[in-house]
Amino acid sequence: MKIILDGSSLNADIVSEIALSTEKITFEIPDQWKKKILESQNYIQDVIKRGDTVYGINTGFGALSNKNIDTSDLKKLQVNLVRSHCTGVGKPFDRQTTRAIMLIRANCLIKGFSGISFETLDLLFKFLELDVYPYIPSQGSVGASGDLAPLAHMALSLIGEGRVYYKNELRQTREVLKELNLKPVVLGPKEGLALINGTTVMNAIGAISLVRAKKVFKLVDISASMTIEALQGSSKPFDLDLIRLKPHQGMIDVANNLNSLLQNSDISESHENCGKVQDPYSLRCLPQIHGACRQTLYHTEEIINTEINSITDNPLIFVKQNKVLSGGNFHGEALALTMDYLAMGLSELSSVLERRIEKMMNPTFSELPAFLIESSGLNSGLMIAHVTVAALASENKTYCFPASVDSIPTSTDKEDHVSMGITSGLKLEKILDNLENCLAIEFLCNTQALDFLDHKTSPVLQAVHLLIRSKVPPITEDRVFSIDIENINNMIKTDLILNTIKDQIDLK
Repeated sequence: MKIILDGSSLNADIVSEIALSTEKITFEIPDQWKKKILESQNYIQDVIKRGDTVYGINTGFGALSNKNIDTSDLKKLQVNLVRSHCTGVGKPFDRQTTRAIMLIRANCLIKGFSGISFETLDLLFKFLELDVYPYIPSQGSVGASGDLAPLAHMALSLIGEGRVYYKNELRQTREVLKELNLKPVVLGPKEGLALINGTTVMNAIGAISLVRAKKVFKLVDISASMTIEALQGSSKPFDLDLIRLKPHQGMIDVANNLNSLLQNSDISESHENCGKVQDPYSLRCLPQIHGACRQTLYHTEEIINTEINSITDNPLIFVKQNKVLSGGNFHGEALALTMDYLAMGLSELSSVLERRIEKMMNPTFSELPAFLIESSGLNSGLMIAHVTVAALASENKTYCFPASVDSIPTSTDKEDHVSMGITSGLKLEKILDNLENCLAIEFLCNTQALDFLDHKTSPVLQAVHLLIRSKVPPITEDRVFSIDIENINNMIKTDLILNTIKDQIDLK
């Protein structure tokens, strides 16, 4: 696979795919950016020769920006910066996230505003091509001035220090470089700062979470449709004549999905003239609830993709304009706010999903066996599977306190407002993990519920039912249900469920 990085064409889907890929990947940079990179490097050398004082080139950093650094110490300054900022703690980021971090950082640096050298970029690309990725602890960033601590751990590996993963083994960087016949880079003026200053880490977390969320939003519509069928709910509230009177795009998309999924269902036709007047909100208001949650997804996709192709370090070099500008593109407020927003949307999905499961457990409403098992009493059935969903949905609510509304001043109050963007991203990941487990349990329940009905669901949903039954047999007596939940969750994570229906309908 050959990737041409032009600094403006990446998006979350591409980043996630490249980061997850195990194929051999090579990278190229357009000539226009090669020229700008060289011009930026030459400009920095001219600044040094003139003796101008420019932040990030020949000064200290942060609260020490008033300290001028002698020309003979400029290389040491950059190495000291990287080492001193390696203060990350907590478990390391996984392979996909770490590779996404490196890719997004490279995409930022290639445009020639940052003062990076070809040699440094080349080693960063070599790491991606050879599947060498740094050990980067996940905690330690407040989201401005960028993700300093985690990015410093990335930069540390480029100078031959710290640890990296290679062939699934955590090793000393210098050993891996020697084995691969690669040389560590010698950082020039401003290069250390260019590597560690920016929103790259929170952006990588957001990009990967966004791709997961896009799949989850399709899956919740599939699972909700199966539950509607299991409870013999009505599809009339999804009529587009009604829906278009409140034309939110997310709501319209969900209604279209539900109508496609329920089309040609014997179950729907069997209760065309039944006595039910109105279904509960968790069924009847699905376009309104799922649709509103989708709006958080749509907004997040716009923000994440804009940030991926942005220049987010500081200061920035404008060669043609003959100036170096110190600003605040490293501040992660936009990402922090939108990841908190998406987190609320996803949490709401787990909340309404729990209500749907409760309806299936309750024989008074569902007209199905209590807890979806014959001989209840002797067997508890899926009683506690519902309790697990209740626990996860409740836990998700606790993760919805927005990290972005918090701030804690650092660096002797010079950095007096920060975004807490990585915290927003880490909470978002936890909500997604919990929601995928909730989804697995809803599929476990509605698949079992459908087995009790005399009529068949739609052809599309029958395909999903058969897929789940290939790994999860009908429940005739109590067993260890966590195994079933894990098997269905694997189908979710590996896209088996989505791939099963993709040739039949095109979900939004």
